[in-house]
Amino acid sequence: MSNKRLGIIPIALVWCTSLIAFAQAQTLPQPPQVASNKTIDLGGRGFAPPEATSQEASNDENEGLKFSAKAGVASDYVYRGTTLSDHKPALGAAIEATFARFYAWTTAATVRLPTRPDAELAFGGGIRQSIGNFDFDLGGSYFAYPGGMPGASSIDYWEAAFRSEVKLTESLRWAGGFAYSPNVSNTGAWSWYGASGLGYDLPARLLPPDFGMSFTAAAGYSWFGHQSAALGGFQLPAYLNWHAGVTFTYKSFNLDLRYHDTNLSKENCFVFTGDPDARGGGHRDPITNPGGLISNWCDATVVAKAWIALN
Repeated sequence: MSNKRLGIIPIALVWCTSLIAFAQAQTLPQPPQVASNKTIDLGGRGFAPPEATSQEASNDENEGLKFSAKAGVASDYVYRGTTLSDHKPALGAAIEATFARFYAWTTAATVRLPTRPDAELAFGGGIRQSIGNFDFDLGGSYFAYPGGMPGASSIDYWEAAFRSEVKLTESLRWAGGFAYSPNVSNTGAWSWYGASGLGYDLPARLLPPDFGMSFTAAAGYSWFGHQSAALGGFQLPAYLNWHAGVTFTYKSFNLDLRYHDTNLSKENCFVFTGDPDARGGGHRDPITNPGGLISNWCDATVVAKAWIALN
């Protein structure tokens, strides 16, 4: 099976802990969100831009145009449980502009994918609104991968996402959401993603001045339609992914240590990612993986990420 047929970018998931809360509010890959002690990562891009919460946006809606920026490095670029950097370090940066409840953002990150693009460039925008104790975020994102190897098909695609977050206590938060793409990674297959997560912020009285510390965990589920006939016409494998970790902050500096994993088999990991360094030895499937190739791109991994965020 060729890399062109299998060259699918990992497309995510995260299903989480509180099903009751999940029925009340939702979200998904948070394009515009930073994994800080104020954000629960539901499967967002590794260098997503910093953002204000809906409550903050509501309070600042008369203060005009604002900008925020973020730049950093990670030991691995993991997106919804699968690596986008071949388990190698990655660099990234993001900028976001907000005006009242509206926002727009862009990011750039280094990647190592089967089509050999120069980078991942993402663009998006949307609206944030608070209703009662819930913060809602509705937006869209476009992911571009310029500079692929000659003859490789484009893997650019767009996705719409809805997210909600609520503060359960002074320290405990819940978030959940959904995302949808009509043509994920330009494969012809639609994708849905549902996720939910919890976060706990250590009370400030227990920490030195200007320090923050939070624990977050989330899980998600992704499911897909069938690829185009040119790519085999088979359905992409659905899967669960989950992560848990701790985030430290000191003024503008942030450090996140996080464990990621999925329930994808090594054979289905190859089918899903098209890992060009996959090796033989797995169970063969006459339709999706006749060579029995296996990949470690979906294996459990621990990621360290450090970044500077400026508002």
